[in-house]
Amino acid sequence: MEKIVEQGLLYDFYGELLTDHQKQIYEAAVYEDMSLTEIADEYGISKQGVSDLIKRCTGTLQKYEDKLHMIRRFEAIKADAEELLSISRRCTSEQELREQTMRLSEKIIEELT
Repeated sequence: MEKIVEQGLLYDFYGELLTDHQKQIYEAAVYEDMSLTEIADEYGISKQGVSDLIKRCTGTLQKYEDKLHMIRRFEAIKADAEELLSISRRCTSEQELREQTMRLSEKIIEELT
């Protein structure tokens, strides 16, 4: 299951960099959960061709992530936002809330730059 989630994230961030044909095949495999045989029949290519295309697309998308780190940065900022929410719920004084918020805001800004 984790592989499908990873493929989905890669596609969400970098899928627009694939060709239309690659996007159609990749979406059929990852989002529509079609079998290789079903995809091959629908697009008139071999089952091996479908498998190779999906592997190439995944590799290409992973290379983009390795260079750009957009998913890693997104997940870090999401974790910071969740921590900010937690801080706002548990802080008992305005001063403590202000200090914690400033600390986390600086961290988020650093992650974005």
